[in-house]
Formats: sequence, structure tokens, C-alpha cells
Amino acid sequence: MAQAQFGMIGLGVMGENLALNIEDHGFSVAVWNLEGEWADRFIAANPGKKLVGTKTFEELTRAIERPRRIMMMIKAGAPVDMTIDKIAPCLEPGDVLIDGGNSYFKDTQERTRRLEAKGIHFVGSGVSGGEEGARFGPSLMPGGSDESWQAIKPVFEAIAARSDSGPCVTHVGTDGAGHYVKMVHNGIEYGDMQLIAEAYEMLRRGLGATAEDLASIFEEWNRGPLESYLIEITAHIFRVKDPTSGAPLVDKVLDKAGQKGTGKWTAQVALDLAVPVPTIAAAIDARVLSSMKEERVAASGVLRGPGTVQKPGDRKQFVADVHDALYASKICSYAQGMALIQAGSREWSWKIDMREMARIWKAGCIIRARFLDSIMRAYERRPELPNLLLDDEFAQHVTTSQAAWRRAVSFAQSNGVAVPAMSGSLAYFDAYRTADLPQNLTQAQRDYFGSHTYQRNDQGPDAKFVHTDWAHT
Repeated sequence: MAQAQFGMIGLGVMGENLALNIEDHGFSVAVWNLEGEWADRFIAANPGKKLVGTKTFEELTRAIERPRRIMMMIKAGAPVDMTIDKIAPCLEPGDVLIDGGNSYFKDTQERTRRLEAKGIHFVGSGVSGGEEGARFGPSLMPGGSDESWQAIKPVFEAIAARSDSGPCVTHVGTDGAGHYVKMVHNGIEYGDMQLIAEAYEMLRRGLGATAEDLASIFEEWNRGPLESYLIEITAHIFRVKDPTSGAPLVDKVLDKAGQKGTGKWTAQVALDLAVPVPTIAAAIDARVLSSMKEERVAASGVLRGPGTVQKPGDRKQFVADVHDALYASKICSYAQGMALIQAGSREWSWKIDMREMARIWKAGCIIRARFLDSIMRAYERRPELPNLLLDDEFAQHVTTSQAAWRRAVSFAQSNGVAVPAMSGSLAYFDAYRTADLPQNLTQAQRDYFGSHTYQRNDQGPDAKFVHTDWAHT
């Protein structure tokens, strides 16, 4: 039998579906799983397909043509290093090993150095789109050497989702660039989901909107500038009934949101690189607070909010205000995420093409949205744009939405409705557009108690740092 053209390690949901996607596009695939019977079941469940089951790494590597292209779809962390250690002796210079899990990008950088010292290429690739994306077309974010990209390009371009801008895959950059971009992508996803949850909460608490009302509102929003996968599925969620009670199923879901770590990494790296990401950070905090269910229930019996909740006077206007607040906040969230990608690109010399990042997210991935066309245009106009808010199109959107945005956030805060991400976005916008911030006082305090020095604002941008003995002046 002819050798397989690609290898897949790990036959969980993502690995199985990617293997079938690859085979659909004309590439024979050799598969391996820690539990060997999984591979047997997979082959038996897909008769007639160009799939080869293997039981050992020696057998797997013998079954694949050179240079070998092998993808790992396994749990991030120690399992990746254990797998690398076991398969590396079976690989040869020029072979390409791909990690398609959500690994931390600095781990990917270290693994790249370790394997490239042996002449083996290592690719850390973001894979977005979940089970359906893996099967029928994900958004792929591979990072690695130019040689590794040329080796995997035919397969990745074939299996990626396609939009009107082409296949949703590009060579992001060297070593950890792919996993870094996927990390920030997930941080943006956290922000998007939290902003939608806050819009839902304002409509539910402010208007008393039913699930049926909410489904209609979100369906309408999905026909405008907010059109996206997340808005689409939100509308659908509101229409699903609980088979037991007949009530909306969403009302039966416990309000404890989980997380897998990529959002947390986004916030941590943002702090390291001094990039403000308040919307994303607020989304992470909101999930952590949601997990404190028992404590919140106890606190709800002790702590009181506003005495009376004021209902909006004009229902139609309120829905429009929440829409505009959601859109403006979303712009700020993406502005933060894209600025963080640029900062990482500078820090690790990845030369990431920002237009390409927006392009490859247009289909297949969780944050796919009409909005990404506007981001592409922004970077076409100005490839080195430091912040999306400085693009004329986005500046106009935010300016037009500003009054509604402030009304919506003010309503929420006045009525005790927590909107940390929308509030964070608005504060980010207000701080970013302000020439003179109150941190002159902060720096004076630092100099007072710690002699940290300061620069005078009347001596130009290169003013020398000076110290004042404030206590005795």
C-alpha cells in the first residue's frame, strides 16, 4: 500500500474531524491514538476512506511519506512534551510536527528551538471553529519556519474554511506566532461573549424581555453591522425549549461560565507587554465571579442595590441604544486585541500581517463576523495602524454610537446591572481619546513617597526626570 500523505496523533473530537476533513480533500491519513482501540473504531466507522490505523509511533512514521507531516491534536501542556519526546526519535530532518492544540506560545517557542536543533520543523497552529469547523473547514493560524509552511500549505489551504477573501489560513510568523495569535483570538472571543451577555442582561432586566423577544431582537441585529456567528447562535439559543418543562432552555442553565486558560494568558501577556485590554480582562473577571455561585447567592441576601429599577421610557430606543453600545464596545475590544497582536509581533519579531489576521477569521472560527471586513479595510488603508480607533471608519462608528453607548451604560449602572465589559470599553475609549489624564497626580504621589521622579510637561517629550522633596516644599 502507498504511504499516507499526512499523520494525525489524537482521535478526540477535533482530531477525528480534522482527519476526515483532510481525507475528504484527497490526502491519505495515518492515525494514532493513545488508546489503540480508538484508532480501530475510527477506521471501522469510515470504510472506504484513505485512512491507516497504527499502534506505535514507529509504525505511524513508517506509514507516512517523507518529509513527514504529522499533526498532534492532544491536550496542551505535559502531554505535548511527552508525545514529542516519544516520537522525535522516529522522525528525520525535514519532517514537520504540528501542535494544533491551545498550547501556550512560549512553550511552543521552546519546543521549536528543541526540535529545530535536530533538523525537525515544529509548527504551533491555532485551530478555531470547534467540532464543525474541524470537520468542514476551520480557521487555521500556523506559526513556524518558512520551510514548514511550504510543506503543510497544500493541506492547510485545502481543509481551511473559505470566505470571499480566500482560504482562512496564512503563515502567521515564526515559532510561537500562531499560538500567540490564537491566544489573543480567544481573548477577543471572551470579550465578545461577555458583551453579548451584558446586552442580554440589560434587555432582560431593563425591558423584562422574554426569550422569544430576545430571539427576535438578536435575529434583527444579525441582519446589520453586528452580523456574526455569536449573534446568530445567541438568537437560536433563545428559541430552544427545555424538553422537560417547555420553558426556554437558556433559563435552566446554571450561571457559572467555565474557561480553559487562553483568556487568562491573554490578560497576563497584555500586562507583560503594557497593552491595556480592559474589555477582555473584564470578561475574564466576569467568568471568575460567575463561578462564585454559592458566595453570590449568600451576598444577594445581604447586599442591596438601587431601591427601585427605572424602566426605559421608549422600548424601541432602548433596544437601539443597547445595540449601539454593543457595537461600540465590540470595536474597543477588537482594538485592544489587535494592538496586543501588534505588540507581540514587535516583541518577538514575527512581522505579523494584521490584515491577514482579520481575513483568516472571516469564516470557520468562532469570532467570524461581517465586522472583520471593516478591520481588513482599516489595515489596507494603513498597514501599521496603531489602534483601530484611529481608523476613520471606526472612529466614525464609535462617534455615531457614543450617545447611545453612554445612555445604555448609564442605565445599567443606575439600576445596578453589572456591565463590566461595556463599562471597560467606554472607559478605554474615554482614556484613549483624552490628551491629559490624571496620572500626573499618580506620578507626583510616587515621587512623594518613593522618589520615583517625574518629567515636567512644560519641557518637551524628552524632558529629564527630576525629583522634588514634596514633604518639605
